[in-house]
Amino acid sequence: MSEIRDCPAPDPHPGGPTRYAVPPGAVDTHAHVIGLPPAYPFVSERSYTPPEAPAARYLAMLDATGMAHGVLVQVSVHGTDNRLMVETLQANRQRLRGIAVIPLGLPERDLIALKEAGVRGLRLNVLFGGGVGLDQLDDYGALAREMGWHLQFLLDARHLPPMTDALSRLKVPLVFDHMGHMPASAGIEHPGFQTLLGLVRDGAYVKLSGAFRVSTEGAPYTDTIPFARALNDAAPERCLWGSDWPHVAAWDGPPKLPALLDLMAEWVPDEERRRMLFVDNPKRLYGF
Repeated sequence: MSEIRDCPAPDPHPGGPTRYAVPPGAVDTHAHVIGLPPAYPFVSERSYTPPEAPAARYLAMLDATGMAHGVLVQVSVHGTDNRLMVETLQANRQRLRGIAVIPLGLPERDLIALKEAGVRGLRLNVLFGGGVGLDQLDDYGALAREMGWHLQFLLDARHLPPMTDALSRLKVPLVFDHMGHMPASAGIEHPGFQTLLGLVRDGAYVKLSGAFRVSTEGAPYTDTIPFARALNDAAPERCLWGSDWPHVAAWDGPPKLPALLDLMAEWVPDEERRRMLFVDNPKRLYGF
């Protein structure tokens, strides 16, 4: 069994961009809250051990970066125990929405409780231990459709081509994390990235996020620019931004949020498109 490594803590000084102003009503569509055992146990099959990321620090990060709203994504180390995320949503009903990770077969009352708390989608994750994979994709798609939710995918886009038929059968909105989470060194002509572009053109959403995860050059992540621009050109009305705070598994050290936000001036140079990405698109998808 491979060693479970401890994650570095996030940068303690979050802040906004220096190259443009964050538009009013902006939404950070991807971040996590993390508790500590024994109150909030970690799953044994996790890929890393993170530091605590409590709700108060998360909300302070939103304030520091100029975000009016946020979307919490259930973190893999807590598996299908969504309690901390749901508690945070319930305490901030107007400001936050959530993406849950659940097993199939939950009682209807539990599903309704998640929806009432602010859950708007389900995450399927094949990259980090503790997540729910794609083995029961059709069943999760049917559940999401019944609940009025979308499906969010954390996967490596290099593996997308053989999945397109299965994904196209899903009758719910699809959201892809971190620009497909494939290394920038693979290039935008890679069949997997081209498949992702096709899915986005056909109606899927994509998060322009995770520069530090996909860059093979490191900060200032200039090798990610062609990927973000291609995705934004494919469907500017379905691109989203996420901080990915608290930057778990950032083994080279945590990125600085002002630098990640400044990168948006290169990823999406057009001010109107940035407003769509930060405000209009997430408000439509998450129901703010």
